[in-house]
Amino acid sequence: MKLVSTRVITDDIQRMVDFYQYVTGVEADWATTEFAEIVTSAGTLAIGSVRTVALFGTGSARPADNHTAIIEFLVPDVDAEYRRLRDTVEDFVNEPTTMPWGNRSLLFRDPDGNLINLFTPVTAQAMAKFAG
Repeated sequence: MKLVSTRVITDDIQRMVDFYQYVTGVEADWATTEFAEIVTSAGTLAIGSVRTVALFGTGSARPADNHTAIIEFLVPDVDAEYRRLRDTVEDFVNEPTTMPWGNRSLLFRDPDGNLINLFTPVTAQAMAKFAG
């Protein structure tokens, strides 16, 4: 089994795609006007319009209702990302903080309230985990 993507559902797909394009610096691949993907070397963030939910089962997913998952991106310099994003992102949960497991992390919310973590490994153990 191989995890290939994580999908978020939104009421405003253009706003959400624009946000993630800015955060990641990756141009979205649009399959339809209701579905786009931000493709990275490690996996894909899929973004679907609420209108796609009926294809899976009406009510099976609700936009702006995530209270458990955190979408995480490994970045070369989390402090530089914070400086780049601080005038654009509206809801920071924290400023760059070094975590006990060796990553320097920046947690914020996307326009629908989903949590995003940008992180940079800063200890030898954390760097070794993500080397390669």
